[in-house]
Amino acid sequence: MFKVGLTGSIAMGKSTTAKMFADLGCAVFDSDAAVHALYSKDGAAVSVVADMFPDAVVDDQVDRKRLSSIVLKNPEALARLEAAVHPLVRQCQKDFIDRAGQRGHKFVVLDIPLLFETGQHKSVDAIVVVSTTADVQRTRALERPDMTEKKFNEILSHQLPDADKRAAADFIVDTGHGFDAAFDQVRKIVEELTAKTLSMTGA
Repeated sequence: MFKVGLTGSIAMGKSTTAKMFADLGCAVFDSDAAVHALYSKDGAAVSVVADMFPDAVVDDQVDRKRLSSIVLKNPEALARLEAAVHPLVRQCQKDFIDRAGQRGHKFVVLDIPLLFETGQHKSVDAIVVVSTTADVQRTRALERPDMTEKKFNEILSHQLPDADKRAAADFIVDTGHGFDAAFDQVRKIVEELTAKTLSMTGA
């Protein structure tokens, strides 16, 4: 299966771009949704998080805001959390890829916010980076509920700089010029990936 990693820093428009791929018929794995399911009641990660950060578990599910407040300022705690949870997410991802193959998809789009930061860029076949200007990014981020300048800067400090992501990308989607322009870019990427994967399989 040809794997496409979709990523982008905070407030770049990655989630909207992922939906565009899905709207065009692509199989899109949502890493954040997978984490949400793992953190929900009966999720596989609840007991894991409870053992490490008991204050982050409320009513038998992980309170993501509490968890974020614990690990965001503590690199050691964040590393422990990632080491425990990322393997669970990758298993969800593997199961998704297997199902996509059974349905006849030639490639999958893996929406992974921390693609580079977790080293997963090494295991995909192509990389799509969603980007825009720093000013647009900051404006979008600060419009989010509970977002502050300090929190925004803390989140950025844990993410690979946008310029580095763009330099490593096979494709870039610029979301700074409106929905229609971004959708046109995504459609062209899908066309190119479809042609590429079809030629690889001889279909």
